[in-house]
Amino acid sequence: MSIPQSGGGPITDPNQLAEYLESGCKPKEDWRIGTEHEKFGYVKDTLEPLPYHGPCSVVAMLEGLRDDFGWKPILEGDALIGLEKDGANVSLEPGGQLELSGAPLVTIHQTCDEVNTHLDEVRTIADRIGAGFIGLGAAPHWRHDDMPRLPKGRYALMTDYMGRVGTHGTQMMYRTCTVQVNLDFASEADMVQKFRVALALQPVATALFATSPFFEGKLNGHKSWRSRIWRGLDDARTGMLPFVFEEGMGFQRYVDYALDVPMYFVYRDGKYIDALGQSFRDFLKGELPALPGEVPTLSDWADHLTTIFPEARIKKFMEMRGADGGPWRKICALPALWTGLLYDQVSLDAAWDLVKGWDAETREELRVAASVDALDAEVGALKMKDLAEQVLDISRAGLKRRAMPGFGGMVPDERHFLNTLEDMVEEGATQADEMIARFEGDWNGDVTRVFGEYSY
Repeated sequence: MSIPQSGGGPITDPNQLAEYLESGCKPKEDWRIGTEHEKFGYVKDTLEPLPYHGPCSVVAMLEGLRDDFGWKPILEGDALIGLEKDGANVSLEPGGQLELSGAPLVTIHQTCDEVNTHLDEVRTIADRIGAGFIGLGAAPHWRHDDMPRLPKGRYALMTDYMGRVGTHGTQMMYRTCTVQVNLDFASEADMVQKFRVALALQPVATALFATSPFFEGKLNGHKSWRSRIWRGLDDARTGMLPFVFEEGMGFQRYVDYALDVPMYFVYRDGKYIDALGQSFRDFLKGELPALPGEVPTLSDWADHLTTIFPEARIKKFMEMRGADGGPWRKICALPALWTGLLYDQVSLDAAWDLVKGWDAETREELRVAASVDALDAEVGALKMKDLAEQVLDISRAGLKRRAMPGFGGMVPDERHFLNTLEDMVEEGATQADEMIARFEGDWNGDVTRVFGEYSY
């Protein structure tokens, strides 16, 4: 989840909303890669989720990172809720999941170095306090009442609202983890092409990164239960956004969509003001019940955009949101996959050629099938394993053409970061398939064995 946005005066002209998005356009030489990944913390002795307070806790983790590695604290009131350093920040999801939102970097080599440094730091503190961390799409056996409650006003409001819309909202908040990559666009036309490819191919990422076949201690019938949860969250702010593929798509069309998404809150003077279900359109007119007579700022608009959760979304950049959290090696694979597809024009055109004939029904069916069957999914004549192989070939070619060397020039480009995904496709089995086999085999139905086998 995002920390409060800052900067930007009052909105006096509705055109400022689209201009805000458009201000993210950058020339290709300024495009960057930002990787975000979440992970579950747990107490090693009990395999229970980390509480917020205590000697082995979320606060102890944050304080250790602050004191040992020079991270600066982020407070809400007197509560420690995050950290920041060198353009990156560490934040907390509602159930205490620890998230690194990485700095915008030039290459996958750099973003992978950042991930490695962060996980080394986390492991150093975790070992000292008796904690462990694991990357999975959904908590394997914890129940809702097991999860800690954090002192964040945003989450208190969202928890109440999620209980009144959809069916799986609080599961998303407290018991899921993801890895995502944030990428840039050059122009409105470039944004539209990338957005269409990103949405259409999110099911491929869901399939490749599926790591959540367990929930509440048993098999759940899906290989990505996290993806299933998102389908039952809140139809007003999730999904595959069919309008993106329609004529007339652009920044203003996304603004129109975002304005129709009910609000959660307004952030003022360090506090979250309840605006649940209220309209940003009314806010623009000075008629928001939560703040009568007041008009929004660009910071309010930026905050509102963080409360919209489609499979891919735009702010001043584009976010790929379809993947489960996963093991160390796959965190670097996700930015490699999307960078190869979207940051090389030949690959972007090839990816669009691959998906442009699909209709909204096909895209949605792929989304559902990916969550259930991962690489075994089939929709009509489309087989996910074959589709994933084609997508990886396109991405690999794009990374080769990018020709971004690493390790002092010893590695000519970024293609090797796709190896773990290509191995899975060749074997026809994801991590979820592997975990199911272990659960039904040598684990003897004991889902807690996942912690010993898959923790960082």
